[in-house]
Amino acid sequence: MHVTVLTIFPELFGPFLETSLIGRARERGLLEIEVWNLRDFTADRHRTVDDEPYGGGGGMVMTAPPWIRAVRELTAARPAWRVLLSPQGRRLDEALVRELAARPALVLLCARYEGIDERVAECVVDQEVSIGDYVLSGGELPAMVLIEALSRQIPGVVQLAESVVRDSFRAGLLDHPHFTRPPVVEGREVPPVLLSGNHAEIERWREVAALRATRAKRPDLLAGAELTAAQRRELARLEQEERAGVAGPASDRR
Repeated sequence: MHVTVLTIFPELFGPFLETSLIGRARERGLLEIEVWNLRDFTADRHRTVDDEPYGGGGGMVMTAPPWIRAVRELTAARPAWRVLLSPQGRRLDEALVRELAARPALVLLCARYEGIDERVAECVVDQEVSIGDYVLSGGELPAMVLIEALSRQIPGVVQLAESVVRDSFRAGLLDHPHFTRPPVVEGREVPPVLLSGNHAEIERWREVAALRATRAKRPDLLAGAELTAAQRRELARLEQEERAGVAGPASDRR
């Protein structure tokens, strides 16, 4: 996968692109990432990328010409899906990550200041993407979040493929609780089933625990989750348990 990033702060991406899974994926050629300084596409000696907004108001607005020039130059030889990181975009979730990961090349536009001239979106943007309903100072952190999420969809980036399959949201549910040594922490024991060596029972426990965790923490996810018939029956049983007053924390039960 090839990702091109456009920003006025390319130095923010240095450590991120060299560290952990992203760094190793780049070294192995699984993920190609280029970071370009938008100021390199300006046409004046001051390398201007912003101006006062028409109609007045506080703050500055990023001007359209550098963005349009940059996107067109960078996609002339390699067509790419062009994404503007914006709080007005479609909210990023697992489904959208998979959609974007299916594209061989992306251009990520990281705006700053009060925003970006609307004509940039009209002329050279295919999609706007938001990482949540809040405002940041720029699109750089959202771009890193998106790159991190995309990288996990590329075969070979995560060595244990099962880790990706079990990620939260993969099937519309949260992940099951995880435990490791020591077996007792402040009087809290690891669920006995996880120490049993019975893989069928362990898998069953994890499936139920994932349902319980989702119902307790993110019940909104259940409406769109791809549940099997067995999972639906289990969910109905959990609801009955709760009404009967016997439900407890997911980590306490098999």
